Amino acid sequence: MTKDVLVSISGKHIDIMEEPMTGCETGDDNIEVVTPANYYCKNGKHYILYDEMLEGMAGTIHNRIKITGTDCVEIVKSGASSSHMVFEKNRKNQTYYRTPYGQMLIGVNTKNMEVSVADDKINVRVDYELDVNHEPLADCKIKMDILSRENRGFSVLS
Repeated sequence: MTKDVLVSISGKHIDIMEEPMTGCETGDDNIEVVTPANYYCKNGKHYILYDEMLEGMAGTIHNRIKITGTDCVEIVKSGASSSHMVFEKNRKNQTYYRTPYGQMLIGVNTKNMEVSVADDKINVRVDYELDVNHEPLADCKIKMDILSRENRGFSVLS
């Protein structure tokens, strides 16, 4: 894999809080980010680094994704917001998530994880339950595709 990569992250949050009158789920939110990133591998661990701009707000979020084998993915955010989310299959991890609006305790209970690493790409799929301050909030899915820009014909962006 080359140092210059393109990272595509899509996520889906399906609210699990029920509407009082109907007993139905309240909805879902989808996010998608496609951005240039830097990649390196050290001691058998894969690292992906990229910056994220906040819509309508000043500040940047620096992101670091660390992939350890096929059983652990960490996402560390610092800057305008900060957190250290750890995804380990069949394990619940908690962290504080700091935003410009305040801090909250979040829990991620990883139900399933698939990681595949090839010469010019890494694919990660994570299914997890999200809770905030010990209250269940959503069932979530993250899909990450990290592609070598050199091998995929992507031009290097400044």
